[in-house]
Amino acid sequence: MIVTLIVICEVGFWVLLAAGLATRYLLKMPKAGMALLLCEPLLEVLLLVVTAIDLKNGAEPSWRHGLAAVYIGYTVGHGHRTVKWLDGHAAHRLGGGPPPQKPPQYGMARARHEGRVWLGSVVAASVASALLLLAIWYVGDDGDTDGLRSWIFGAWRAAGIHGLIALTYVIWPKKAPEGRDSAEGGAQAREDGSAVAARDPEHVPDLLVRRPGKDEEQVR
Repeated sequence: MIVTLIVICEVGFWVLLAAGLATRYLLKMPKAGMALLLCEPLLEVLLLVVTAIDLKNGAEPSWRHGLAAVYIGYTVGHGHRTVKWLDGHAAHRLGGGPPPQKPPQYGMARARHEGRVWLGSVVAASVASALLLLAIWYVGDDGDTDGLRSWIFGAWRAAGIHGLIALTYVIWPKKAPEGRDSAEGGAQAREDGSAVAARDPEHVPDLLVRRPGKDEEQVR
C-alpha cells in the first residue's frame, strides 16, 4: 500500500501542477491556480500519515517506509524549485510573460548556482533523516529498524556525492567559450535597441529612425 501511495502522490503532484498552471494562465484565474498549487504539500502529509498508521498497525519497518521518507524529503528539498521553473515557463508560453531567466552556465556564478541546488539535497536528506528517526523511535526496540537506518545512510551518501559534484564547479570553474561573452553582449544590445525602437522612436538615434522631410511637412 505504501508503494502504491507513493506512485499516487507522484502522479498527483504533476496533475495538480498542470491543473494549477492551466488555471492560472489559460483560464486567467490566478487565485484558484495558486490554491491548486498550494495543495501539493497535502500529498506529502497524506503519505506521512498513512506511513505512520501502517507502522502503528504493526507493520514491520521495511524499505517501503524508508522510500516514503526519502520521497517526502526530496519533495521538500527540490519540489519548490521544480514548481518555480515550470511556473516561469508557463507564464512565458501561456501568459505572455518574459522568458524565464536561465541559470548561469560559467564561472563562479555557475558554482554558486550548483551550491544552492546542493543545499536542496541537504534539506532533503535532513527531512528524510528526521522522519526516519521518528519512525525508529516510534517502533522502539521491539521491531527491526536496521532497514530504516540504512535509508538514513543512503540519503546522506547521495547528498555527499551531490556535494562533491557541486564542489568541482568551484575547483574547476567552467569557462565560457572564447568570444561568447562579446557575442552575447552584442546580441543583447541589438535586442535592447529593437525593444526601444518598438516602444519609443524618439529615444533611438536619428540613423535608425526615418524622419519626415521638408516636402512631407509641407504636405501635412
